[in-house]
Amino acid sequence: MTLATDTTRPRRMPQSLIAARNIIGFLLRSPTSAFGLFVLAVLILTAIFAPLLATHDPFLQDLQNPLQPPGDGHLFGTDELGRDIYSRLVYGSRISLMIIFLVSIVVGPIGLFVGAISGYFGGWWDTILMRVTDIFLSFPSLILSLAFVAALGPSLNNAIIAISLTAWPPIARLARAETLTFRSADYISAARLQGASSARIIWKSIVPMCLPSVLIRLTLNMATVILTAAGLGFLGLGAKPPTPEWGAMIATGRRYMIDHWWLVTFPGLAILSVSLAFNLLGDGLRDALDPKQMNKR
Repeated sequence: MTLATDTTRPRRMPQSLIAARNIIGFLLRSPTSAFGLFVLAVLILTAIFAPLLATHDPFLQDLQNPLQPPGDGHLFGTDELGRDIYSRLVYGSRISLMIIFLVSIVVGPIGLFVGAISGYFGGWWDTILMRVTDIFLSFPSLILSLAFVAALGPSLNNAIIAISLTAWPPIARLARAETLTFRSADYISAARLQGASSARIIWKSIVPMCLPSVLIRLTLNMATVILTAAGLGFLGLGAKPPTPEWGAMIATGRRYMIDHWWLVTFPGLAILSVSLAFNLLGDGLRDALDPKQMNKR
């Protein structure tokens, strides 16, 4: 005799998907967070579909139509070499997104690892790692990035490395503070009594608890990363012409900005919009991941 099974029962949604749905719903209910989420969605879609959205070849020079104002076949006008500014902005979104992605995957793990090790073990580990962190924090990020790029050589790849080397200390400080709070918790003591190694405790118990705060900090740091990358490009130490990087576009257009405002206005607005979006999204994530807010939901 076989027992009939109920195949009509709906499958339960995984907890991770439920949490992600709740967070996105919370962000969309806040106008400022929704604006940040919308701008970043536009940035990602623009980078993916850049060949479809661009109206011209971003590298094609038209020396017969330089410095044309917006309109007449060029939505944002042309630069000093007749290149379409709108198309260059569209392809420049790929560079900005690449910088954000590469810096995030480097800075997040380094800062989280240094902070967790320092906070969990304490003693000499804490003293040495935090003094190194303090050295990096004692310099403004842009100045320190300039020093690293000067040592490595001016290029986009070296600019990304330099930004990554200067952006991890705040993450490490935050992870250390979180670890100091969690390491004396009862469940950590129980794990020690059961014979769990320090590496397992850090990886299985400490790191997951630090991730929400680190994610929020990373999101807020991305505005600084974008501005630093644009600053390096403006100073000629980042992306090199004819690469359509927004900071480099402002650098090449500053000589003509008095009479041809569109050369720097539209790249500047792009940098402003993305930086503002990350700040607003970071504030929204901080509220969404707040335990008090989560309890209300």
